[in-house]
Amino acid sequence: MSIEVWLVYFGTVLAFMFPPGASHILMLSNSIGSGFKKSIATACGDLSANFLQMMAASIGLAASLHSSQQVFIVIKWAGVAYLVYSGLRLLFSNQSPLKSSPPRSIKSLYWQGFITSASNPKAIIFFAALFPQFISASEPLLPQFIALSITYLVIDGLFLCFYGKLAAFFAEKFQSNIGQYLNKISGSLLIAAAMVLGVKNID
Repeated sequence: MSIEVWLVYFGTVLAFMFPPGASHILMLSNSIGSGFKKSIATACGDLSANFLQMMAASIGLAASLHSSQQVFIVIKWAGVAYLVYSGLRLLFSNQSPLKSSPPRSIKSLYWQGFITSASNPKAIIFFAALFPQFISASEPLLPQFIALSITYLVIDGLFLCFYGKLAAFFAEKFQSNIGQYLNKISGSLLIAAAMVLGVKNID
């Protein structure tokens, strides 16, 4: 893969990342509620699901997924329901996140990130459509796949960390004023993430 091709791919992924998606909004929510360091587990969950989606795309599952709209819809709305449920629990919680509310575990934050990303099976189709545009048939496939995958994961990880760090900064800066509302803010962001995932086209 030439540096010119890689730069075009880099710019394409960068442009794709700018509008915040469901995983980015989830990162905002978990950074506010659990702090930036713990919310890194959410980013790891998201990136793990992305990598599996890349692998699925590379072995040809995109075609079967695209032809099975019912499976697509079930996976998607299961993820939406999970986010809405999590958001409503926070919205109607009477516990203060600064006092008696039990801390979220690294494991639960990881799986929340994983489920949110995995609930968008159209990502498999996205990767299946994106990667071939930048892969040369005259060069070994595996090194090109690794380069494209690592580039995407690094960019996505940086965006997730940016959103997480930004949310944690404002949560800490204005903690005295908004501390009692952190559950409400986090819950609202989770529901917003569900809405972003829910309005994605399925065709």
